[in-house]
Amino acid sequence: MTVGSKKLTALLPMKAHSARVTSKNFRMIAGKPLFRWVLDALAATPEIDRVVINTDARSILADNGLKDGDYNGKVMIRDRKPEICGDFVSMNLVLGDDIANVPSDYYLMTHTTNPLLSVKTIRTMIKEFDEALSAGKADSLFTVTRRQTRFYTPEGAPINHDPANLIRTQDLPPYMEENSVCYLFTPESFAKTDARIGEKPILYATPPLESVDIDEKSDWFMAESLLMRVVAGETLPEE
Repeated sequence: MTVGSKKLTALLPMKAHSARVTSKNFRMIAGKPLFRWVLDALAATPEIDRVVINTDARSILADNGLKDGDYNGKVMIRDRKPEICGDFVSMNLVLGDDIANVPSDYYLMTHTTNPLLSVKTIRTMIKEFDEALSAGKADSLFTVTRRQTRFYTPEGAPINHDPANLIRTQDLPPYMEENSVCYLFTPESFAKTDARIGEKPILYATPPLESVDIDEKSDWFMAESLLMRVVAGETLPEE
């Protein structure tokens, strides 16, 4: 299914190596490999026409039962070019290679390390982006975590509050932290900035528990605990 008459392609980059949590993309978590959680959600989202996996781990994916054409033809596996492999390669270069080779009207990009991202949230983001784009109000969308707390510089200087005049944290001006959960953009917006965030983005606050991102070992334990609740049939709170 398309968004209106537009084609939407999801980009799910996936590499074999991970620096802080060994082989995390393929490790079992709450009953299935980590990559399957977000892939299942993307494949179950009716607005998404195709899921492109740009990877240097085709054989590992095959060992985990994933191949081209799975999920009723939605999955396309692309072998990552050697010149854009490695831990220090900009993700925008990987995305640029996909955009150049898989034409689409819209792109949605997410990570395997966001296993709690739900179909409901994905669909809501797509709808908001499509409406804003059609109205000329935005050219891209990226997800954020809304923070209302007391911030300091590393030297101890207050940033957004006066220590001598304490007010409730819920009354502080909010700061928006890019959380890397999801990005939506067009080929035109990407071409203007060479990046997944365009010139006029929507900042979309994702539900806190869906915003868990697995970077460190502690993140793994947190995500696993939440996913076990999902497996048990519990509905996670959105706030």
